[in-house]
Amino acid sequence: MSTPVRASEQDLRALAAIVSQDRPDLPDEEGLLPPSLLVDLMGQIRCDGISLERYDTGRQVHHWLQGIDADDDPGTPEDWAQVFWTHYWDCLICSHPVRAGDLRGVVKTSDFYSARQWHSTGMYTDCIRPQGVEHHLMLALPGQPEAAAGPGRYVRLVFHRGPGPGFAERDRALLVLLRPHLYQACLDAERRRHPVPRLTPRQNDLLRLLAAGHTNAQIARRLGLSEGTIRKHLENIYTRLGVSSRTAAVTRAFLDRVA
Repeated sequence: MSTPVRASEQDLRALAAIVSQDRPDLPDEEGLLPPSLLVDLMGQIRCDGISLERYDTGRQVHHWLQGIDADDDPGTPEDWAQVFWTHYWDCLICSHPVRAGDLRGVVKTSDFYSARQWHSTGMYTDCIRPQGVEHHLMLALPGQPEAAAGPGRYVRLVFHRGPGPGFAERDRALLVLLRPHLYQACLDAERRRHPVPRLTPRQNDLLRLLAAGHTNAQIARRLGLSEGTIRKHLENIYTRLGVSSRTAAVTRAFLDRVA
């Protein structure tokens, strides 16, 4: 039975500030979260670094998106990446999202290993220890829907800590509470960086029916139009939104609905 985690009044005030703050800054081209938000997170969860990373296990790609690190070196050398993927599937915490299908949980290194077990793994010996990292706290985020979706593909927000005490249950609890806001922050940044072009009322009506799973024939009957007209409307919508499929059009137009 786990011990209940109690949030202090100071914790609650800090969380409220993080959630309610209107952030004027945007992440760079590949980033997903405003840099000021990462700074605030590091202020609430003590760590030596924080990074947002994209994983594609099928292509064996581990891509650093953005973050703040003590050594100010976000790069991942090619030889390091090769060694990382050699150990990936044997590393319980690294491969957990794919093995368990868990893209929502907040996990710590200590959930999977004792200190002795962790130090005996190839991942720690060859990849983690040379970076001066001892502990991890990880949270999955949806990221950019089309870039992050798909089997074996996900985005992780990772807190790093060197030798010493590991992350506490209080740290995990704060991230669980913040997760919906972090997701919303990704969507807000994406909308501001790539505003959705304005559609006509008719195009919006068509997209809502499309999102509900209706076929072209069903949409034509509902709107009193021919199937040819519906296809033409869809072509115009695709062009305006800069997409090439029904799914992409719905995702682009109704970004808030992407889970």
